[in-house]
Order: sequence, then C-alpha cells, then structure tokens
Amino acid sequence: MSLKTIIYAVLAIGLWTTQGMAAATEAYKSSSVEARLITAENGVAPGASLLSAGLSLKLSDGWKTYWRSPGEVGLPPEIDWSGSTNLASAKILWPAPTRFRAFGIENFGYAKKVTFPFQITLKDPGKPATLQADVFLLICSEVCVPQDFSLTLDLPAATGVDLPRAEEIAAWSAKVPLDSTATLLNASASVSEDGSALIVAFDGGTNWSKADIFPEMSDGTAFGAPDIRKAADNSLLWASFPIFGDLEGDPALSLTLTTQDQAVTFETVTLSDTAIAPPFDVAKASASAAKRLQMLLIAFLGGLILNLMPCVLPVLSIKFSSALKMSNRPLNEVRLGFLASAAGTLAFMLLLAVGVLALQLLGVSIGWGMQFQSAGFLIALVLVLGLFSANLFGLFEFGLPQGLMTRLARDQGNGYAGDFATGLFGAVMATPCSAPLLGTALAFALTGQPLDVVLIFTAMGIGLAMPYLAVAARPSWVQRLPKPGRWMIVLKAVLGILLLATLVWLLWVLQSVASPAVMIGVIVALIAILACTLWNTRASSLLPIAVATVIAGGSFALPSIVGETAPEKVASLNWVPFDRTEIPRHVSLGHTVFVDVTADWCLTCKANKALVLDRDPVASLLAAPNVIPMQADWTRPDPAIQQFLEANGRFGIPFNIVYGPSAPEGIALSEVLTNDSVTTALTRAQSTQ
Repeated sequence: MSLKTIIYAVLAIGLWTTQGMAAATEAYKSSSVEARLITAENGVAPGASLLSAGLSLKLSDGWKTYWRSPGEVGLPPEIDWSGSTNLASAKILWPAPTRFRAFGIENFGYAKKVTFPFQITLKDPGKPATLQADVFLLICSEVCVPQDFSLTLDLPAATGVDLPRAEEIAAWSAKVPLDSTATLLNASASVSEDGSALIVAFDGGTNWSKADIFPEMSDGTAFGAPDIRKAADNSLLWASFPIFGDLEGDPALSLTLTTQDQAVTFETVTLSDTAIAPPFDVAKASASAAKRLQMLLIAFLGGLILNLMPCVLPVLSIKFSSALKMSNRPLNEVRLGFLASAAGTLAFMLLLAVGVLALQLLGVSIGWGMQFQSAGFLIALVLVLGLFSANLFGLFEFGLPQGLMTRLARDQGNGYAGDFATGLFGAVMATPCSAPLLGTALAFALTGQPLDVVLIFTAMGIGLAMPYLAVAARPSWVQRLPKPGRWMIVLKAVLGILLLATLVWLLWVLQSVASPAVMIGVIVALIAILACTLWNTRASSLLPIAVATVIAGGSFALPSIVGETAPEKVASLNWVPFDRTEIPRHVSLGHTVFVDVTADWCLTCKANKALVLDRDPVASLLAAPNVIPMQADWTRPDPAIQQFLEANGRFGIPFNIVYGPSAPEGIALSEVLTNDSVTTALTRAQSTQ
C-alpha cells in the first residue's frame, strides 16, 4: 500500500473523527530555514502500525536545499531516527526536484518550500510513539550553510487527524514520482564512445511539455545541463548529459523524468552498448538571417584582430618574407601571388570547418586550437618551420632534380603554389590564439547548424587574410620597398630569428604535450633532415629527399616509441589545480576564485600572464589570503576542462572567470586581460556586506 493511499484513507477517516492536539513540533528557525516535523495523525489509533509524517521546510528567499542526488555538488538531507521510541522504520519519499544553477554548476533540489513525506512503521501497533529526527541539511544561496537540529514529536494513543498537516503531506506525496512499471513509458540509455556524455531516450507517447530529466549514477559521477529534444510527433524524448567524473565498473543508473503533469522514476536502467541517436527531425534550430549576418561580421572582425595577437610574430615573418620575394615581380604577378596566399588562408579555414563537422558527427567535443594538443601536429610544425628558418638564414635554397626543374621552367606558373602554402601555413600558426570577438563567433558556429560552421570559419578566414587581400588590391605597395641590397639580407636574418624563436617555442610546447625525450628526438631528426637538404642542394637527386622523408616519417612514431610523459611544472604565485567542485566550497567560505584556463601552446595566455597576471597590482591581489587563483592547464586534452569551457559557452582559450560571494555565476573576462578588467572583476566578486 502506497503512502498516498494511506494518507487519503486517513483523510477520509479524519472527516468524522475529532481532532486532538496539533500533530507538529515547535519550529526550528534560522535566518535561512524554518523546519517542523509533522504528522497527519494526532496520535496512534488502536491497532495502527503505519503513520504518515513529513519534514516541512520553509526556505528564505534565495535559499535552496538538495534532492537525494544533489547534482554536481551539494549534499542531500540526512535524518537519524535512533532517538525515537516504538519506531521500526521511517522511509523517506523524495518529491520530484527542480533544477537550479549556481557557480556555473547544475544542482537538483528545492526552493521556497518543500515537505519530505515519511512512511512510518511502528514496532508495536497501537502503542504510543516518540519520533525524534536528528536532521542535517545543507542550505545554499550565495554561500552554503550546514544546519544541524533535532525535532521531537510525541504521539500518544489517540485518534483524530490534523487536517491541514494531512493535506500538506498528501500534496507533497503527490509530487513523488510514480514507479515506471505503472506507466507505459520506456527508458533506454547509453554512454558516448569517449565516455563524456550520457544519452537517454524515453518512448511511449506523452505530453513532453516542460520536460526535465534527473539522472543518478554511482558515487563520484555528476552531470551537466542536458540537451533535451523531442520528436515532432511526441513519440520520443531524447537527451544528452555531459558526464563529470569517471565511470568505473558497471555503474547503476536510475532516471527521474518530470513533465508538466507527472513525474516518473526508473529505478534501474541498463546501459546499452549501442549509442542512441537523436530523432532525425530535431536538428539544431536555424538562426535568423539578421543574427547570422551579425555573427559573420563578428567572425570577420575576430579574424582581422587575430593578425594583431601575440601569435602573430611567426605569421608576420611569413608575410614579410612573401613581400620581399615579390618586390621585383610585375604588378599582376604580385597581385596574383598575394591572392594565392589569401586563398591558402581560406583553404585552411575551410579545411578546419570540414574537420569540425566530421568530429561533431563522431560526437567529439571541439575547441579552438585543440590541434596543438597533438604531438603529431606539433612535430609536423617543427619540421616545416625548421626548414623555413634555415632557408631564411640562407643555409640552402630548395632544389629539385634537374628534370623536374626543366619541366617547371617551361611551365608558365610563377610559384603561386608556394604563395598558397605561405598563406596556409600562416593560418595554421595563428590558431593557437584566441582574439576578442572570436569566442562569440565560435560559440555561435559550434552550437549552430553545419552551414553556420562553414560560414563563420569562412568569415574568420577572410578577416585573417585581409593583409594579403589589402596588398593584392594595391600591389604597388610592394614595389615601394627599397631596391634590393644589404638591407634585405639583414631583414631576412631578423625574420629568420623570429621564426627560430617560434621554433624554440614549439619545441617547448612539444615537451609539455609529449615528453622531453620526444623533443630531443625531433631535434635530432630535424638536424638530419637539414643535412639531407644540404646534400640535395649539391647532389640534386632524389636520394637525399627519400632519406629525409624516411627520417621525417620516423619522427612521427617517437611519441609511441619513447612514450608521452610531461615534465613537472613549477607554477608561479600560489596557483591551485583546477577542480570545478571546489569553486562553490571556496565561495561559501567567502573566498574569491579566479579561474585561469591556459595552455603552453596558447601565446595569448602567455602574454596575459607576463603582462597582467604575474605583475602588480594584479599579482598582489591574486596572492591575497581571500583569493584562490585556480589554474586549468589545457596543454593536454582534459575532458573536465573542455566541459567547463562549453558550460560557459566558450570553445577556445584563454578563458578567465571570477567567482565570489557577489558573483556566484561568475564574471567572464575578455580574451585579452588588462589590469583594470581583472581588478574590477575581483572587486565586484567579493562580498559587499
């Protein structure tokens, strides 16, 4: 017999029985909560073995408490009945929760008012009983305050019903989810291949209006905000939840589905090995034309600004070398050469867009600059940039076999393939950085339709290629350079030094992503390839090229052969490792948390640290006792950091956000930090009390 049935029976009896003493304790009161232990019955009727009780909570404005599964952080209520007499058991029933967000974290619980119903079973039916509830609650607003209190209620041998209390318990019992076996609904679930998301689906046909789903899994596993979709014919509800924490063994899963008119619980759901695809007719909504145009403009400006970011040094070197190479060419050839470079930039951005779409189809999370987390990608850049630097220093000129050289000489082409490659490589080197406006455009693209991805990346590419396009529009600018002379040798040497500095930086990133041993192996391989290139300039045969190709191919196997073990890092200031669940705890203690998502391959991140974070006045503020500087190192792939970025609508770094008692949702900062922006955010986040 369910508790609801018991209560309704009690209410029916109570219509003709007389009422005795009030079936409620004196209230426990604090600034955040008022609590009472209540029962529907005024006492224990002759022969009665079951009673209906409840813990009634009234929460102050802005305060919340938690469900049995609190979400990413929090604690459920705990009640100890050991001080009771004539009590066999007290089973708590959990009304369906609501979802609320604090500190950028998803939680499940209750606000304003909640009554937890209890099904009380007596040891000796019909005999008086004493209910003593020792209660622990975690109540949270901008801070979290634990509440410990005891409530004691004596139930003598008596009949009668406290009608208001009985109605309160009955009303909240009606919010307890139905057992799924009593409905026609079915639930299925699976985990994505990379273990980053839980996919669930419900079928059986119902009104999915205002639907929400609350998953529960093994300890240490929590879930982020869901992406919930439904089929047009209301036949299927589908949802994807980011998983926070590791899934170990065969985790037990239960689901609670709430809709506008009902709540259903699925106590045991088997995880399928087959991924559940979303309904075909629930594609992401198309953006309006005005919104899309706005985002295209933002993407263009973001790409244009990217030319001015710290990562621009190697790109500028490449662009200057292009101008030097074309200074003696006819205007038409100069124009076509720079158009070819612009085409190379656009080609890379379109290739990046295609890669993003392919990875999205595979269910892989995407972020701007993530390719720099790949040791293979870094090795390729080191080898190409090493050859380019050596060429600028004049160690060799690229030579080809005589037959091929003769064939190319007869061709009417003017080296536009090299110009194309220059533009492409410049775009590659620009991607470790994020610029103002770029994050907004990327968020729109990566959460929109495939068409949005293509359009946004194209607009970014046009912005990044504008220096090439500007010279193509006015090719006479190149011919205004001084006549060839000693200055060109000096400039080429300077540009070579800049590229050499970039090469050193890439090697440093490689040893962080892979290992110092891999870095040393790649240096040896690069020296050997340079030696083969010098050999080729003298022999002009295919043998040196073949040997260099074998060495280059072998260098890509180094991470697998040597192993990837990143070196220990010594952090400046008093940075603590990133832990998303620690943010609300620190804020509840009145601390301000400054989160810095960074990586060794992010040059804008390094500029922010050198120019702002590691210098006064910001360094002193971050070292204050009430400030917790928390660093998330994304040099290597880290799903927790990826999910944190996506939860904040970001897909690239640097990303900095400040949490505090006055800013539980966080204050996100621009990609380029300034002293004023950081100090203002830290001040705003601190308590104003």
